Amino acid sequence: MVYRSAVAADVELIGAVRAALREAAQPELARPMQAYMKSATPFLGVRVPMMRALTRAEAKLRPFATSADLIDTVLRLWREAGYREERYAAIALLDTPAARRLRDPAVLQALRELIVTGAWWDYVDELAHRVGDLLLSWPAEVRPALLLTIAIESAIDDRDFFLRKAIGWALRDYARTNPAWVRSFAETHELSPLSRREALKHLP
Repeated sequence: MVYRSAVAADVELIGAVRAALREAAQPELARPMQAYMKSATPFLGVRVPMMRALTRAEAKLRPFATSADLIDTVLRLWREAGYREERYAAIALLDTPAARRLRDPAVLQALRELIVTGAWWDYVDELAHRVGDLLLSWPAEVRPALLLTIAIESAIDDRDFFLRKAIGWALRDYARTNPAWVRSFAETHELSPLSRREALKHLP
């Protein structure tokens, strides 16, 4: 499901973020980064800490005023990204001080679009934290949308290494709050050895 047309996007902020990333690019890093991620999208060669710092600095100069501004800017930067770091920056915009004050359940559909269209562990790892923040702040509104069982069962037979690892990580994280459920899930589902090992890593 696509959230909406990004009509209120801050195009000046998007342009500034893109320019900052290109200025910080290290071409010698780009190809190894792309190979490691098995990414069809090229890299600029900007390490994640630098990407986050640059994104925060530009967002501080142009703080978001409304939730719609935040969502539309994130979606436009994400959808039009030509480099993987631009999508990383779109996610990082969600964690700036101004954005944190504006995040509400309306953001969830945009997060869903990013997760579904990104569909790779590096994106989902970061987006999971944003979803978790919403769940803690708005449990009644957000909880029905989070269907861990359905998400895992739909991918449980996939042989992709990163997907299997992500399944294990998701279960391992949930085990911190509901270890009995995770152990029961692992006992009643044919998880890959990798997923099972990650899921039960910290359980006695």
